[in-house]
Amino acid sequence: MTILKTISILTLSSALSYSLFAQEAPAPYAEAIEAIKAVQNEGEGNEAAAAAWKQIIQGDATSVVPVLEAMNGSNGLASNWLISAAQAIVDRELSNGNALPLEQLGAFLMDTRQEARARRLAFELIQRVDPETAQKLVPGMINDPSNALRRDAVAGLLDEGKAMVEADKKPAASIVYRQALGAARDIDQVESASKALQELGQKVDLPKHFGFLMHWSVIGPFDNTERKGFDVAFPPEKGVDLAGEYDGKAGKVSWSRLATSDDYGMVDVNKAYGELKEVTAYAYTEYEAPNDQPVQLRLGCKNAWKIWLNGELVFARDEYHRGIRIDQYQLPVNLKKGKNTLLVKLCQNEQEEDWTVQWQFQLRVCDATGTALLAANRLPTPSSKQTRARNES
Repeated sequence: MTILKTISILTLSSALSYSLFAQEAPAPYAEAIEAIKAVQNEGEGNEAAAAAWKQIIQGDATSVVPVLEAMNGSNGLASNWLISAAQAIVDRELSNGNALPLEQLGAFLMDTRQEARARRLAFELIQRVDPETAQKLVPGMINDPSNALRRDAVAGLLDEGKAMVEADKKPAASIVYRQALGAARDIDQVESASKALQELGQKVDLPKHFGFLMHWSVIGPFDNTERKGFDVAFPPEKGVDLAGEYDGKAGKVSWSRLATSDDYGMVDVNKAYGELKEVTAYAYTEYEAPNDQPVQLRLGCKNAWKIWLNGELVFARDEYHRGIRIDQYQLPVNLKKGKNTLLVKLCQNEQEEDWTVQWQFQLRVCDATGTALLAANRLPTPSSKQTRARNES
């Protein structure tokens, strides 16, 4: 059976098929693998791991898949050791003119239960020795749970769309670019597909693609003199009452609406209160989940912040102006079916430099691959005009 035929079968039933090819590491290597998997931060276990690595790399080509399989459930440090070991084995075997176990690598690649980096390496090994087969596999990875594998398929669609535009097949190009956008998870590819669609006169709803939360209620400013406000439990932390009025830093404060039309969901608190310093504000929204489900809250923020889900503190970061980027913080949580509440605390410090003026955040809800999980009560993404009208009302 050729590797391509084998992989085609695996695509239909990867878990069952993988069991046909899976190999257990020989006992000496199994012990060495466990030694590597035991490595921890601060150098704990490094000496044993180094000795185990030297033992593992003596294995032949049949050892590669068991080493890759061992990455499943390993911590980041152990995975680095194991990837290095697999690569060392491959380099030696190929330099000696020996073949790699392509069918086993293909079976491993198609088993989506395996660790993403290990599956990516399996693909690269297939690509290294059989580029034609590897290229034929790429389109089938368009919805792969591993973004590192999905990326190649999206890149192929982007190239195809570009060729269609150059051939003056713009309607077809729009379809291909729309497929690329739907599958893209890496920011650069999302931007490429979005730009291409817009150049073809197509509308793109990036906030919906990412799952950014665009509609909020905000209250403030409360005090943050000498950065003390971060640890102070102002009234919203004790319970959100959208009709409530409280003592703020410079008088009474109450809740108001704040929406954003920013493509990347950036909520600018300065638009509600001006460019203030040594202050604290809160942003609140409700998310209707169709089911109980694990999700990731992905936050970008350059100010000190705390976030609560359903009244329970999820995480906090007492740090200012260290930069901001999409998905800067990835917080695994569990939503309950029905209404879920999200409260974000945002502290601005005393620094006066131009680059410290920003008082903003972006928050989205997605799965572990970065695929948006949209709330049942999600409102349409507002236009700039709608945002102004809403914020001024």
